[in-house]
Amino acid sequence: MSLRLLLPEEGVTELLASWPDEPRVFERGTQSLDATVTAESIRGYLYTGCVPANEIAAVKAPNPSLSQNAYMTDGRTDRAKLARLYERGYTIRLGNLQRVVPALAQISEAIQTETGYSNYIHAFLTPPGEQGLRHHWDQQMAVIVQVSGTKRWQLWRPPVEAPMREYNESFRVWKDEYIPTWEAAGPDVEVDLKAGQSLLLPRGWVHNPHVVDTEEHSIHLTFAIRERTKLWLAEKLLAGAISQEEFRRIILPRQLGGEGLMEQLGEAREALVKYVQGLDLSEVAPTVIKDALTELEYKT
Repeated sequence: MSLRLLLPEEGVTELLASWPDEPRVFERGTQSLDATVTAESIRGYLYTGCVPANEIAAVKAPNPSLSQNAYMTDGRTDRAKLARLYERGYTIRLGNLQRVVPALAQISEAIQTETGYSNYIHAFLTPPGEQGLRHHWDQQMAVIVQVSGTKRWQLWRPPVEAPMREYNESFRVWKDEYIPTWEAAGPDVEVDLKAGQSLLLPRGWVHNPHVVDTEEHSIHLTFAIRERTKLWLAEKLLAGAISQEEFRRIILPRQLGGEGLMEQLGEAREALVKYVQGLDLSEVAPTVIKDALTELEYKT
């Protein structure tokens, strides 16, 4: 199981060859994923309370997410509370399903084997005519798999360059004029994503998803794929520096300010350059490959 469960062959080829920076919609067709992860099975995780409360969010635009107390009882997910919230128009996000659903765990692992990128899988259940999250952008590529119903995605080009981890996150660099400006101009791309289709959504693209139909429920899966970057490689190059005694020497409190700090920074920079230049890259490479295939980076 791999990306071919989420995208047709042309989509997989395009993704792996060029990692597109423009949204694309693909006809996924019927895959084994559709037989394994159905609308009924996803609703089952909602209405049985099997997903841990800390992996759930209940959101209804324009308000922020509710406190977990809204759908917990005695520290556990309360399925009846979740059902009532859904009936009141809240989108329910079931997070990190690769930790809960064995079939999705296998798909997540296969995607990492194929790409070297860690990933996670969220499910979003939105009632008819409702909206959960409003305009925002994400830090990684996402493949949106529409399971049932139709969801409209209004998309705008990235307002920031190459967001990554905490850098250029929506809420950290948000400007009050963003939404009025976007809505006045209208979306750069608008997609009504239907069951059987997948949307390739590059990192940084603003999206405003909502259900237009007042009688149709929507369920989609978001496969968020964390790209590797040069910074990640730099971190791998420096990972072994702790084995060098000079990097373990204590910096005295009096050296953390003024000229003493500048001297320490200069020495650290020189030591780093010397250390990296002395590395045998052929010895580092196997560890990097292993980490690419095994690091899970569990973050919500």
